[in-house]
Amino acid sequence: MSTTLEPAAATAAGERGRYLQLALIVIAAGAIYPILYLRQSYQTTMLEVLHLTNIDLGVLYSILGTAFLVCYLPSGWLADRVQPRLLILFSMVGTGLLGLWYATLPGYNALLVIYSGFGVTTGLTFWAATLKQVNLIAHADEQGRFFGILDGGRGLVEALLASAAIALFVFVSETRGSGLAAGFRDVVLMYAITCIVIGVLYFVVSKPGVVTRERKVRETSLLSDVKALLSIPEIWLVAAIIFCGYHVFLATYSFSAYLEEGGFGISAAMAGFIVMLKLWLRPVGGIGGGFLGDRYSKSGVLLLAFLLSAVSLMGMVLLPGIGSTLVLIVLILFVGLLTYAIRGLYWAILDDCNVPPHVTGLAIGIISLVGYAPDTYLPLVNGYLSDTYPGLAGYQFYFSYIAVICVLGAVATAVLMARLKKKG
Repeated sequence: MSTTLEPAAATAAGERGRYLQLALIVIAAGAIYPILYLRQSYQTTMLEVLHLTNIDLGVLYSILGTAFLVCYLPSGWLADRVQPRLLILFSMVGTGLLGLWYATLPGYNALLVIYSGFGVTTGLTFWAATLKQVNLIAHADEQGRFFGILDGGRGLVEALLASAAIALFVFVSETRGSGLAAGFRDVVLMYAITCIVIGVLYFVVSKPGVVTRERKVRETSLLSDVKALLSIPEIWLVAAIIFCGYHVFLATYSFSAYLEEGGFGISAAMAGFIVMLKLWLRPVGGIGGGFLGDRYSKSGVLLLAFLLSAVSLMGMVLLPGIGSTLVLIVLILFVGLLTYAIRGLYWAILDDCNVPPHVTGLAIGIISLVGYAPDTYLPLVNGYLSDTYPGLAGYQFYFSYIAVICVLGAVATAVLMARLKKKG
């Protein structure tokens, strides 16, 4: 009897272990990124309390994006060699310590150093390690839901933290009357301390990894591995899809400022509340998109999401002259939902490309190098348009550009679908 139960018990333990790993990664990913992208809810406040222009802010995020770009390839190399728990511990604690410095509201030069540091702690040591780990613990028919849970789950963590942050911000800056600077400082402190605590907890709770066959296989030439990956057309298509999808995601960071500066009569607190509601849609979009992708077609759901995003963004561009503010807010929330569905799926399609497990981290690094390139220039484009065409016009130009990129994303997805269908 024991001989029949032991394999079943081992299988059950293995399943619990997979989902525990996923849960820990989700919590860590949900806690580490919000401090980098506080502009999503506090852009106008950041400009005031840090004494920045829109172009200054664009430069900070361009520096962050450039750091990401430099780190993506070595991030994949590290992910194939170093235990994820060590990389994640360093990332969480390092980001938290930089956050404590950030909370002093330092000058522009110090902010340049802080944002460069964020690029290392989240780009070099965190990014590929988490994506590879999720890819490996998910079975072939679970890629959509696992990556959907990763993005949707981290979105839930981000929404919980954002809700606490906006409540703290309003209490300190308005209820207590301490002003915007004190409110923003306390928000940054909250995120920084959270990163450090979660990083230590993750390290304590997670179990050390073991050396697997991929550690031995991975001793092949790095150059030959890179050449082999670059010769796979599907790798380039996945990179193009992520490139386009990431444009849409970055565009959502401007929703708060758009609502405040577009002449709609919306206060900073109300704009922050709307963006916080959008964040609560991330679990719905990410997890829902992932499950739909596994149930029907990951590429098919991506294609539909890109097309609907293009239409909705053009609605946001045209609506201020012909529609109501309420409909505009609904469109903003809908674009957010679609964005999270895209993010929940675009890494899941990598599994369809038959990348060998021992170079999955390297493949993620190569794809990220192309896919997240908008980090380096899109904030500058946004800052330039906002300063050159103040108010509504700058955002209309910006969102029109993003809508065109969505159409290109749909084309890349359709080409990938055709190639996979031909191979299958």
